[in-house]
Amino acid sequence: MFIADQEEIDALARVIHSKSLFRYGIGKECERFEQRYARHLGVSHFALAASGSNALAAALTALGLGPGDEVLIPAHTYMATATSVLSVGAIPVIVDIDESLTIDPAAVDAAVGPCTKAVIPVHMWGAACDMGSIMAVAERHGLLVIEDACQGVGGSYDGRKFGSIGQAGVFSFNYYKNMTSGEGGGVATSDERVAERVRCAIDPCNYYWRGHSDVLPFSSNGARASELMGAMLNVQLDRLEGMIEAMRTERRIILEALNSLHNLGLRPTRANSFDHDCATQVMFTLPSATAAEKFVEHYPAVIAAKTGRHTYTEWDQILQGQGAAHPAMNPYLMDANAPCRKTYSKEMCARSLEILGRTIMIPMHPLHTKEVIQDMVERIETAAQKSLADTH
Repeated sequence: MFIADQEEIDALARVIHSKSLFRYGIGKECERFEQRYARHLGVSHFALAASGSNALAAALTALGLGPGDEVLIPAHTYMATATSVLSVGAIPVIVDIDESLTIDPAAVDAAVGPCTKAVIPVHMWGAACDMGSIMAVAERHGLLVIEDACQGVGGSYDGRKFGSIGQAGVFSFNYYKNMTSGEGGGVATSDERVAERVRCAIDPCNYYWRGHSDVLPFSSNGARASELMGAMLNVQLDRLEGMIEAMRTERRIILEALNSLHNLGLRPTRANSFDHDCATQVMFTLPSATAAEKFVEHYPAVIAAKTGRHTYTEWDQILQGQGAAHPAMNPYLMDANAPCRKTYSKEMCARSLEILGRTIMIPMHPLHTKEVIQDMVERIETAAQKSLADTH
């Protein structure tokens, strides 16, 4: 969470004093946010959910994915990307990332098989996927594209907002995201039928409150938002553009100041849409994992390989084939998934692990002052000079 202050407190207090925390009704906070955020994204529909994981499962459900289907996902993403695929009965197939730390379009192209129905590009750490190439691969193979923008709130690819490019886009608003309501998520789409199915997946009783649609309702697990979430997000949305622009400016200042250190091996990580992504991190791709280890001894950066459940080697449930609590509901044991690829190993995406091991990340913050940024530049420069000269 970057900023939350009296405005959020006042918004939450208004909802509590209204004694109307249920989300449905005329002029309610959730509906107002959904309409505003849809306009912000440039899509026709946005539906709030209780979390990003709920939202991703709802999007997959709405698009008709289930048993017998493979969904391609990147080797570096939060584990929920994989578990959400399993939650609808489909099988996640893990493919390599490239040096942008996002899914490699060439790896997607090579991984498509007879059962592959969709791909989930993840705008990891706020960095843009190569959506132009991914959409071309998807069109060639007839794949659905579900953008996982849970870590990319506020970002864009070539001027188009994350989550507005594929058939559906998914967002998280938990505590660690660019815009937060503590927990929360949602789905964006411009397909009205998909939107209605998303709303049913999030709340199978929604049509009692909103009115019937042409979409036949179906049973699902509830993940309905509350008015407290909507109220806080309406305040947070007002700040979003300014926060993202402040972080882009900070990143640009740091990279320009450190340009002379390229010869030491401190090279900016390749960006697919540098001027439009979230800039929540300034990332450097170092010559080796050893160089990365030495760098963080002198500056408290994060090595991308050491971010826990964000890398497939730490997804215990997936590696162990535990796709559900009950064996009959476990996608790995379903007859419909017999033709799907279900074999994983910790060595399967060695190229991704090598890239992650030599990529370091330094967080940006919209409230950093010029003095703080200058101090960061000087400390990064010192760390590079102390650690990279001997390893380059």
